Amino acid sequence: SSLSFSLCLSHTHTYACAHLCLVPFTPVLVCSDAFRVFLQRHCPVVAEPFSPTPWCWGGRLQTLVRVLIKSSPQVDYRNELIRTADGGQISLDWVDNGDSAAYPECYSRPTVLILPGLTGNSRQTYVLHAVSQATRRGYRCVVFNNRGFGGEELLTPVTFCAADTSDLERVVLHVRELFPQAPLLGTGVSLGGMLLLNYLARKGSEAGLVAGLTMSVSWDTLESCASLEQPINRLIFNRHLTCHSLRHRKMLETVVDVDHVLKARTIREFDERYTSVMFGYKSCLDYYQEASPNYKLPRTTVPILCLNAADDPFSPKHALPVALAKRLPNVALLVTSHGGHIGYLEGLYPRGEGYMDRLFGQFIQAVLIVLGLTD
Repeated sequence: SSLSFSLCLSHTHTYACAHLCLVPFTPVLVCSDAFRVFLQRHCPVVAEPFSPTPWCWGGRLQTLVRVLIKSSPQVDYRNELIRTADGGQISLDWVDNGDSAAYPECYSRPTVLILPGLTGNSRQTYVLHAVSQATRRGYRCVVFNNRGFGGEELLTPVTFCAADTSDLERVVLHVRELFPQAPLLGTGVSLGGMLLLNYLARKGSEAGLVAGLTMSVSWDTLESCASLEQPINRLIFNRHLTCHSLRHRKMLETVVDVDHVLKARTIREFDERYTSVMFGYKSCLDYYQEASPNYKLPRTTVPILCLNAADDPFSPKHALPVALAKRLPNVALLVTSHGGHIGYLEGLYPRGEGYMDRLFGQFIQAVLIVLGLTD
């Protein structure tokens, strides 16, 4: 219920839930007092008004236009393929940043691990902008491409889902083995954020990350599907998302009826016919329960900042974990009135750096300031 936003009224520095509708430019920050002080001091963008592009106001439009208009900063990756225990392979795209003036020693250079969304990879505009933000500050980046999306061959029928953290565990272990003395920060966008949160909850204090940042996460998968099945959303978004894993048809048809999967018209139908079958769930509902990160937040231990927009068609605002963020010392929930799903377009011609990009850059730098690794 949207009434859950009344929980934001814990003290005078927290805005009332009504502000999400009445004061569209003011972000709502829900977190502990200590986390609030830290963010306001070292990450001032959390209190910065977000004013969406005047001709691109609504959440659906922000979501769609970002894909078409956002610039793509030049990034040269070094690709690495690593094998998994089941015989599969994962494609990692690195930016080593060997010319870093701030961190000239490779062994101690902070590393930012980036997890793209459902149909994304290292070439997505939001990933390229994140890499740009990190490298200009002297950090190393590595993008974890979901299986089959980094240009590599799919060696097994196993792809990925938001509930299965085994590939992410493999990647974190690999990065930690390569650079055991370098702090590792994780950031996930959309499904990548769900995966990151589920990993942090599963591993707890053994996660191997110093902090996490998520953007446009779907907190309750069932509620997200219900939102995407609304008439306009169903028409605009579902078909594109339901074809995401069928580029490797020959491999996948060994375990699922690909023709039947191709007839899916909604995310829920796709997950019933493909994801839940592929990963051995009894039903789609079982998978959605396991994939939803909202109720798992109490198991996380590292600082986590979570950005969501109240008009995100993929993540309805009534499903945001406001009550949990209010009482957990390590979680901050930042909610803007507008921004859509991975949109956050601002200015008349919103091609360049945006609100989401600035938040990413400031937060990872803020974490490293606290660790004493930057000024």
